[in-house]
Amino acid sequence: MQLQGKIKQFYPKVKRFFDFLISIIGIVILSPLFLVIILLIKLDSRGPVLFKQRRIGVNKREFNILKFRTMRIDTPKDMPTHLLDNPEAYITKIGGFLRKTSLDELPQIINIIKGEMSIIGPRPALWNQFDLIEERDKYNANDVVPGLTGWLKSTVEMSCQ
Repeated sequence: MQLQGKIKQFYPKVKRFFDFLISIIGIVILSPLFLVIILLIKLDSRGPVLFKQRRIGVNKREFNILKFRTMRIDTPKDMPTHLLDNPEAYITKIGGFLRKTSLDELPQIINIIKGEMSIIGPRPALWNQFDLIEERDKYNANDVVPGLTGWLKSTVEMSCQ
């Protein structure tokens, strides 16, 4: 029983340490790719390189998730792509490629370094997805740091329940 208590106590700290370390290494290794993507976005359309979107983090605290911008700057704000009348009309040329390859998600490494996200965890909900946020309360998913890769339940997490 005492071992489980110690695991529960140290697991978040160890996870945070490895999230930070892997993210720092990742940003260094991926920096040439970041520069190429930044250049392609700037050549493809005017506007900022990064897109910020309000999301719900741990304990339902809001934070701005970072992504490479894949849509035109005149796209309606806070509107999920699938709810737009003609989403393809708003997606930039390079944006379609970035979305298809999930490269638009790479700036979330910065969110991980800042401690707003983890490498592994439930994807953060949009601030206005009230039904999803409520459903996550039932499973305590709002009590953990959201992740870049989505939820993968590890053996350690299962043993701590």
